Amino acid sequence: MAEPTPVSRGEHILLIAACIVIIVAGMKLAAPLLVPILLSAFVAIICLPPLYFLLNKGVNVSVAVFTITGSLVLIGLLVSLFAGSAIADFSHNLPFYQERIQGQTAQLLTWLAKIGVELPAGNLLENFDPSSVMQLVGKLLSGLGNALTNVFLLLLIVIFVLFEAVALPHKWAVMDSHAPNTHAFERFLKTVHSYLVIKSLVSVATGVFITIWLTILGVDYPVLWGLMAFLFNFVPNIGSIIAAVPAVMLATVQLGLDTAAYTAVGYIVVNLVMGNVIEPRYMGKGVGLSTLVVFLSLVVWGWILGPVGMLLSVPLTMIVKLACEANPKTEWIAILLGPDIDPDDSKHKDIERT
Repeated sequence: MAEPTPVSRGEHILLIAACIVIIVAGMKLAAPLLVPILLSAFVAIICLPPLYFLLNKGVNVSVAVFTITGSLVLIGLLVSLFAGSAIADFSHNLPFYQERIQGQTAQLLTWLAKIGVELPAGNLLENFDPSSVMQLVGKLLSGLGNALTNVFLLLLIVIFVLFEAVALPHKWAVMDSHAPNTHAFERFLKTVHSYLVIKSLVSVATGVFITIWLTILGVDYPVLWGLMAFLFNFVPNIGSIIAAVPAVMLATVQLGLDTAAYTAVGYIVVNLVMGNVIEPRYMGKGVGLSTLVVFLSLVVWGWILGPVGMLLSVPLTMIVKLACEANPKTEWIAILLGPDIDPDDSKHKDIERT
């Protein structure tokens, strides 16, 4: 019998690349199915702490699960009540805001021309139209609304995932010697769970503070912009910028440059405090990603899964990073995905290994 021909390193890399292309293409085709499943999975992971809290207090599993899902329904109704009308009203007034922004841009170009700064107005507005930002926000909000239309399916998946999270440890206990090695898996789940819970709490606080600040300034649709600040806070480094741009532009159109400046200052202060003080204190630096990876994951997951993929891009990439960390053969991938490493820290790790 002939021995199999050994595969070269180049062929091995090409094979892995081909598998990745096939998997990505399959995910893009299955996006309508994957989006509700992924949303439900992340919601279920966030709901695990209150579930375990109720179970530790002696509450029946079914009662605890349906109490949590009932709370989710109540929160969803409250968000729909406050943000639903704002989204519809903003979408209705979107052409007006776009026209005002175009007019203000033309006035700015005229003023620059008077002081001797000549810019090709036609080419500038064709290639860089500020009003397109508002249109992008409208498409994003409509895409999120479409993803959340099948609320019944989302709730069903969350309920089943929560029941399975309670039953899985008992199943592994029954397997005894046949059970898989769960140490790495438990560490992986614990890290993902900690990241999502802390990130969600910080994002909620960010959205609340932004809503209050914009309400004080008198900017239209403060709940809508607070909701966007909450959602895009899951995208570090650039998420706060994406969330702030439409609110600042609306403040400029509605109330003038002074209020727009105050709006920008509010976003900067809130995101500096939350991103550089609160979040690192409770999350640490162990789940970081490089800025380039954050941007590329935003583009790639957004292309694969649409607007929901943009919001879940960092958690999904974090899961890939943590999964690579769990295997010594792929740990180098996790290091490449992570942030810059202090040379002193790397030397300390090398000493510990020896």
